[in-house]
Amino acid sequence: EFPDVFPDELPGIPPVREVEFNIELISGAEPISKAPYRMAPVELKELKDQLQELLERGF
Repeated sequence: EFPDVFPDELPGIPPVREVEFNIELISGAEPISKAPYRMAPVELKELKDQLQELLERGF
């Protein structure tokens, strides 16, 4: 349908290019102090049960 979009043969591998990437750091900054999210044991068991039920159904 679109023969002019895709050439029959590829022209070759693109040239290697340097990528400049850096992260600007702020002097004196510290990582945030936030506890990781953890699920309550009861919620975790419920989620595992639901996932197991879905797997048994073939999802």
